[in-house]
Amino acid sequence: MTVIASPDLIAKLDLVLKAGSPDLRTRMLQEVAGLFLEDAHRLSAHHVEMFDGILVRLTESVELRTLTTLSRSLADLHLVPRELARRLANHDDADVAAPILRKCECLPDADLIDIAWMRAEGHLCAIAGRKAVNAELTDILLMRGDSSVLRVLARNPGADLTSAGLAMMVDAAERDDDVADALISRSDLPHRVLVDLVMRSTPRQQARLLKRARPDIQDAIRAAIDASAARASATPPATIDYAEARATVLALNRTGQLNDSSVNRFAIRREVRNVVAALAQLATVPIETIAPLMEAADISGLVIACRASRLNWNTTAAIVSCRKAGLTVAPDELQRARDMFGGLALSNAQRTIRFGSLSELTAKRSQAM
Repeated sequence: MTVIASPDLIAKLDLVLKAGSPDLRTRMLQEVAGLFLEDAHRLSAHHVEMFDGILVRLTESVELRTLTTLSRSLADLHLVPRELARRLANHDDADVAAPILRKCECLPDADLIDIAWMRAEGHLCAIAGRKAVNAELTDILLMRGDSSVLRVLARNPGADLTSAGLAMMVDAAERDDDVADALISRSDLPHRVLVDLVMRSTPRQQARLLKRARPDIQDAIRAAIDASAARASATPPATIDYAEARATVLALNRTGQLNDSSVNRFAIRREVRNVVAALAQLATVPIETIAPLMEAADISGLVIACRASRLNWNTTAAIVSCRKAGLTVAPDELQRARDMFGGLALSNAQRTIRFGSLSELTAKRSQAM
């Protein structure tokens, strides 16, 4: 390691950085990168840091092709210069950033989250393909990504899909057969989500999913197909009039009394129409978005609506409990819902409800179970 720290090399580096041509900078970068790659397996943290400072300086004025090659060569290493990795991962060009974003294990989750919020599809696809993608990062990718990002996430067994994320994924699966096929192949897909996915599919899609499914879930798919057919032939429910409930809620809102206390009181009294109207007002969405959530067996959408309405968990639990008879919630499911509620950012909940990722989902799911 005396080579990298030798006075001659340092002097040459300073000269190249001050007055060297682009071609000379590129050759110097290749030379130093070659030294690093040759000895990477036996370098100390101090030596890696030394390389980091030099390589970062050399990458400032070289062509994209050289940076892309460098990114690919570093991505599989166990120990990568951290600042260099950050710069490559944040590069405007997705070809440069993608290898590091997809494979480099030294990038902290905070950096990946920042990149996921700021960058475009090429960067998002690379992040979605990482060996492990945590729940917060997965939700951001689902909210910002296009169909190609969703397909990568759906196929990635290392992507941790939350209840809200699964709801968005199933919503996308209605429009994208590739997403549906990837979901049906996941070994961690909850039974309720599997049933929802099948029941929201067309007969043609259902037949394809059954054909592609693992043998151990084919009976569940057949049962969901039968339930879907029975629901399609059933008489549609009567339309509920929310005019009075809307008037009650608007009056409370005008006087500043539409809050946790008043909504909790609605829930305890099992005044379901008032609860629906209150959530719609607080979350700034149509009643048609909220009403099906009170009928759905899956409570995740309702929990997201309560979070988007700025309600606390006690009020949320009371709302979950006031739904119609037969829609009971097991203690472990309620605890999972509480964990989701506590970890769900207000902005994410509001974005999910207002941007419609759940509206079509719940409208079709109201009688699914």
